[in-house]
Amino acid sequence: MLVVLKHELYEGSWDEMVADLRARLEGRPFIFKLANRINDDLVRIERLREFERDHRVDLSEYVTLEP
Repeated sequence: MLVVLKHELYEGSWDEMVADLRARLEGRPFIFKLANRINDDLVRIERLREFERDHRVDLSEYVTLEP
């Protein structure tokens, strides 16, 4: 789900997604309500980001959504 959201809502940017989640945690305006487990999502994003870096791949390029 996080990879799809990265692709669809944050134009493929983990940085934008992380900034949005942190803004939500701090009570500032945010773009999208992901889940109540924002801290867990931030950990997952870091693991996905590391995977992408280690394998030189952008997982969001593999997302295909049915119309």
